[in-house]
Amino acid sequence: MTISTVTFQNNALNDIEAIESQVSQTQNQLSTGLTLQNAADNPVAMSQVNDLNVELSASQQYVTNGNSANTNLTLEEQALTNATNVLQSAQSLATEANNGSLNTSDRQDIATQLQQLLQQLVAVANTTDSNGNYLFAGTASSTQPFAQSSGSVTYSGSDSVSQIEISPNQFISQGDTGSSVFMNIPAGNGTFVTAAAATNTGDASIDPGTVTNPTAWVPDTYTISFTTPTQYQVTNSEGATVGSGTYTSGDAIAFDGAQVTISGAPAAGDEFTVSPAGTASAFTTISSLITTLNSTTLSSGQVTTQVSGALQQLGNAVTNIDNVQASVGARADAVSAANTSAQSEQTTLQSSVSQLSDTDYAAATTQLSTEELALQAAEESYASIAKLSLFNYLS
Repeated sequence: MTISTVTFQNNALNDIEAIESQVSQTQNQLSTGLTLQNAADNPVAMSQVNDLNVELSASQQYVTNGNSANTNLTLEEQALTNATNVLQSAQSLATEANNGSLNTSDRQDIATQLQQLLQQLVAVANTTDSNGNYLFAGTASSTQPFAQSSGSVTYSGSDSVSQIEISPNQFISQGDTGSSVFMNIPAGNGTFVTAAAATNTGDASIDPGTVTNPTAWVPDTYTISFTTPTQYQVTNSEGATVGSGTYTSGDAIAFDGAQVTISGAPAAGDEFTVSPAGTASAFTTISSLITTLNSTTLSSGQVTTQVSGALQQLGNAVTNIDNVQASVGARADAVSAANTSAQSEQTTLQSSVSQLSDTDYAAATTQLSTEELALQAAEESYASIAKLSLFNYLS
C-alpha cells in the first residue's frame, strides 16, 4: 500500500487536534472544578448526578417549606400567648365580679374593662403576618376572619388550613382556623350547662355541675323545680321525675349520673335547668358576661349563676388555646426534626455528586502535564514529517 506525503500530514494533524482537545478538556476541568461538563463526558455518571441533583433539589425545597411553616407557627404561638393573657385578665375580672357585696355601679365598671378586653381579643384573632395574611383565617388568609358588631363577633374565615410538605410524605398544618381556636369551644363542663330561669324571684344560684357517673348520664334537658323553698324535684324533658328531695343550701343534688350544687334561698316556683352542652365562642362568653354585669334587673342569684358559668367557660377557652399551643409546639418540633434530617441528607447527596463530578486536581494536573508533553512531541514530529519529500533525495 502506498502512503502519500499528504496522508502523513493529515494523520499528524488529526493526532495534534485530538491531543489539543484533550488538553483543552483537562484545562477546563481544572478551571471549573468539574470533570463532568456534559453527558458526552461520562453518560452513566451524568445520569447519576442528574438523579442526585433532583433529590437534592427536593430536599432543599422541604427545608424551605419547613422554614416557612416555622415562621407562621412562631407568629401563631405568640398570638395564642397574647390571647391567653387576655382571657386570663377576663377571668380575674369575672372572679372579682363574682362577689355578692358589689353594687350595680361596681359591676358596670368591671363590664367596661371587659369591653376593652373583648376588643383586644378580636384584634389578636385578626393577627396578620408580614405579608398581611391573617393567621387565623385558614385557607382564606386574605380575608379578615373576625368582625365585631356591637357585642357580636362573627367568623368569616375558612374552616380548613393549608398543608405543607416538610419531608417525603410528611405534611403539617401551617396554622389553625379561627373557628377551632376561638369559636367552637366546649360549653359548660363539656357535658352539660346549667342556668337559672329568668323568672326566678329567689336569690339562689346553681354551679356548673359535674358528671359523677358517665355510664348513668342521659343527655337530656332537666328542670330542677322548687315546689317550696325547701323542696325540689328534678324532671326530664318528658316530664318524668328523676329526682327529688329536701333542699339545703350548698348540698349536692344528684340525678342520672349528674350532680349540681344550688346555693342561696330559692323561692317557690324557682327553676334551674341542666341541658346538654354545645359549643360557645370566647367572644360570646365575654360579651354575655358584659351583658350580665350591666344588667339592673337580674337577681343576685341569677348574676352569680351567670358569672360562675362565664368563669367556667373562660377556663374552657384557656384550656382550648393551651391545647392548640401544644399542637403548634409539636408541629414546630416536627419541622425542626425534618430540617435536621434533610440537611444531613443534603450533605450525603452533595458528597455523592462531588465524587462523581468534581475534579481530582492532583490527577488532572498530572494528566495535563502528560498531555502537554504529548502535544509537544506531536508538533515536533509533524514538523519533521512536513519536511519529508522524495525530491529532497533526487539530485
